[in-house]
Amino acid sequence: MQIQFGTDGWRGVIADTFTFENLSVVAQATIDYMRREDLADRGIVIGYDRRFLSHEFAERVAEIAAGNGIKVWFSDGFAPTPAVSWAVFERGAGLGIMITASHNPPRYNGFKIKEGFGGSARPATTKLLEQIVAENQAASRKIVSKPLREAMNTGEVEVIDLRVPYLAQLGRYVDLEAIRNAEIPAVVDPMFGAGCGYLPELIPGIAEIHGTENPSFGGHPPEPIAENLEALSALVATGEYKVGLALDGDADRIGAVDETGEFFSSHRIYTVLLRHLYERKGVRGGVVKTVSTTRMIDLLAEKFDLPIFETPIGFKHICELMLEHDILMGGEESGGLGVKGHIPERDGILMGLLLLEAMAMSGKGLRELLEETMDEVGHFFYNRIDLHIEKQAKEDLVAKLAAGGMSKIAGREVVKENFRDGFKFIFGDGSWLLIRPSGTEPVLRLYSEAGDMATVTELLSAARGIAGI
Repeated sequence: MQIQFGTDGWRGVIADTFTFENLSVVAQATIDYMRREDLADRGIVIGYDRRFLSHEFAERVAEIAAGNGIKVWFSDGFAPTPAVSWAVFERGAGLGIMITASHNPPRYNGFKIKEGFGGSARPATTKLLEQIVAENQAASRKIVSKPLREAMNTGEVEVIDLRVPYLAQLGRYVDLEAIRNAEIPAVVDPMFGAGCGYLPELIPGIAEIHGTENPSFGGHPPEPIAENLEALSALVATGEYKVGLALDGDADRIGAVDETGEFFSSHRIYTVLLRHLYERKGVRGGVVKTVSTTRMIDLLAEKFDLPIFETPIGFKHICELMLEHDILMGGEESGGLGVKGHIPERDGILMGLLLLEAMAMSGKGLRELLEETMDEVGHFFYNRIDLHIEKQAKEDLVAKLAAGGMSKIAGREVVKENFRDGFKFIFGDGSWLLIRPSGTEPVLRLYSEAGDMATVTELLSAARGIAGI
């Protein structure tokens, strides 16, 4: 089969496209890539999340790495993706592999690649990997492996603790003492994923829900969005807690609930943390956002006189800019945020700590912190809807939008177009609509932001009409 890497790695449905056979093909190609790029002598870190068969899939990757003479550092238990990324960076490993499908539904699993700098594989890297996979398949490349037990006995596979060094790095980055002294009533929802236990270990007193192992993730995808965080919102709304934090399945994304019990989107989190890093922690540098991220980031960057960059959706694009420029913070709509002084990687656990640090240092709740900024740059409302779309309908829609001619949408004049990733239409009052068909799934994503929720709803409705859905 053709292996295609998406915004962060290769994913597929377990026992359909994500099989041990296909995984072996991808793992062998990854090892061949390491040899081609002179990375083999640096070894590889392998971690896994709590999904069905993740441990066994990770073991298969370790067997192939060892069979090809690559030193393996293998996680002693399930781990968050940023812990794997940190281990790659700290150990100077050639690559890292994380078995996870992140926030995808339970039936999926995936294969994330982390480069030596501790971040997501860059587009040029994944393109080369796809090429090697195709070459190997055409040449009937043999999968070379060694039984795991044998490799462990010889030391070719070494089981290591990823948790302790990662927690130490988090403790260096944030003021844990200030957070602990503030005694903020907080609750975290790791969504049955790999991030369970981390925040309560660092900040005693934090409550945790959905921390048990549950490969079905309670019946919904482990994505920290409003519809999946009803239990967390209800807890905060009782008044017992001042903030709710949520992590996705592999803990590289963040979601939150503010002191009123309302969902606090990644746009709002990014806005609050950018200001916190600039004003309270004194960090300076450029700002990176994706095409689907709030205008508040543009306006804050302008206010602070910081350079701003825009990328297609996918943290790998943000990562590239963090490697090439002095970047204070980068983030995307899906809850992936990274900061200067850490690794160029999304890290939901670190972002949760930074939110608590912002609250501790200011003495204010998340809603208060957001309102301060909105009072200065303007009030913004946002929504996104995902719709099923058949392949032919998707192709027809892309052709229609690419041809141009959308001068008005919902009676509003389009003053600017941005087709960097999907089809973004910007209106005179600063509101915008993004129509973005998925490149790998039968999904159409519609995004909008405006000064009031009624306009957001109207624009999204118009987008559905354009798509004929």
